[in-house]
Amino acid sequence: MSQRLTRGLIQVYYGTGKGKTTAALGLAFRATGHGFKVHMIQFMKGEVKYGEIKAAKNWPNLTITQFGRPEIIAEPEKVDIEEAKKALALAKKTIEEGEYDILILDEVGVAIEMELINVKDVIEILKAKPPHQEVILTGRYMHPKLLEMADLVTEMKMIKHPFVTQGLQARKGIDF
Repeated sequence: MSQRLTRGLIQVYYGTGKGKTTAALGLAFRATGHGFKVHMIQFMKGEVKYGEIKAAKNWPNLTITQFGRPEIIAEPEKVDIEEAKKALALAKKTIEEGEYDILILDEVGVAIEMELINVKDVIEILKAKPPHQEVILTGRYMHPKLLEMADLVTEMKMIKHPFVTQGLQARKGIDF
């Protein structure tokens, strides 16, 4: 049995800036160091071997589950909706079982924005979270109802980025 929080909150990391998933993983790293169990569910990031996926295999108390196609979604297809619904079903199950102390729903805001899942379903899941469980939501976009519901909201705003200013491509180990 892992340690338990006395009061789990809902956190949001969103915006146009870099670092939303990285911030959530930083929290996961810290939490597992204190004996907490963390589950990150990644929406729209299926089958891509991001650095965190490789590292998590050797990281006690951290589980990362990916859903979606490996390609970036331009126009959602039926498979994208199906994958997002599977991710949401796992989030619901994870909350209902209460085994994990921290649940990270990575890119859930974008999944809602792209209409792969419904914000009402996410809200219902969040309302059912056990008192000891912390939930972190990430995504470039975040529905206003989720911003209102959250206890902590961090907006990451792009000021300057080498993708734009230098045409630099995503770098292995830094950006993915």
